[in-house]
Amino acid sequence: MEWIEQGAPREIINPGFQRDYFQFQHIRPLAEHFLLRIRRLAETNSGALGEGGEESSSKIDLGHGITVSARTRSPAVPAYEPRIISEDESTVTLRNVTGQTVKSLKKALKMDWGMPIFLDFPVRDRATWNEHKKRLDPNTPERWPSDWKAYVQKMNAKSEPLSLGVGSFYGFLRDWVGSERILYMFYDDPNLIEDMMEQVLYLETEVIKRVLKDIKVQQAAFWEDMCYKAGPLISPAMVRKFMMPRYKKITNLLHSYGVDVIKIESDGNLNELIPLWLESGINYVRPLEVVAHNDAVALRKKYGKDLIIGGDIDKRALIKGKAAIREEVMSKVPFLLEQGGYFPAVDHAVPPDVTFENYCYYINLMREVAGLEKLSF
Repeated sequence: MEWIEQGAPREIINPGFQRDYFQFQHIRPLAEHFLLRIRRLAETNSGALGEGGEESSSKIDLGHGITVSARTRSPAVPAYEPRIISEDESTVTLRNVTGQTVKSLKKALKMDWGMPIFLDFPVRDRATWNEHKKRLDPNTPERWPSDWKAYVQKMNAKSEPLSLGVGSFYGFLRDWVGSERILYMFYDDPNLIEDMMEQVLYLETEVIKRVLKDIKVQQAAFWEDMCYKAGPLISPAMVRKFMMPRYKKITNLLHSYGVDVIKIESDGNLNELIPLWLESGINYVRPLEVVAHNDAVALRKKYGKDLIIGGDIDKRALIKGKAAIREEVMSKVPFLLEQGGYFPAVDHAVPPDVTFENYCYYINLMREVAGLEKLSF
């Protein structure tokens, strides 16, 4: 909204308009097999998710002037029905569509920003896992578009590249169990961890086979969010033990369908995990947050073209002004573009205190470096 006050078109709040306005190239995510139930839930609550899982009005009205997001990273079908548990003048405690119990500021919900306080999670032990597991059946009819043939034809007719989300092993479990509990569980109940990851592997494998039998995709994408500023949240040894064998099963399956660009998205410092991911067949990492000591230039020199790189433009530079933006871009982008295998982007969401003028300057500077005509804003 501040950008509109600073001179941006009012339509800038629409993600589709943003792509056209800034002339971003777009990879369409095939999200239906995760989001179909959420879309239907939104449709019954005065909104709908658009084609390809894109948001047109992905909010659920819980009453009392409180709306919550209908989107979720969880592949649980059916999704959990959200409901208000309690509220006071400034906060509301509710269960969201992922099954988490969270406490949020009401003003944050209205503005769609901020992170809630996580109070409880749907999986706490073996018994609650067995209940949650029922929602992870790849053959649940509601997981899939009702007219599969028509959907296949529509997706194969798209001009832009298609990307298939292939899930997560740590990230899903963390969202179901909670950050603290999941770390203890790796030590206290590794058999339960194995059971959860095996179910996820089964779900992901069946989804991949069903989709790629009919639809041609150019990229597959894992999501993990398993690192923080100083490094991974679990040890590389645990990644090797619990996750790498399953990663390899997924990547081998993808390779058998001709998919050779396999991305993983994680915040934080990725340096210790990148060699493990490469060994597992994952060859594209992003967003490479600069504040977390990721360095795309150093990674290119270390791994050569075995590693595809995305992001690594320090979001903080866009706040500081044009001189800082130019210094940040020119210190890495010309070299990385010349080397190839690099997709320049801000190293996560653009902060709200980046001005519209600074962002437009950043876009045109990137276009200048890439040899593209500048845009008129």
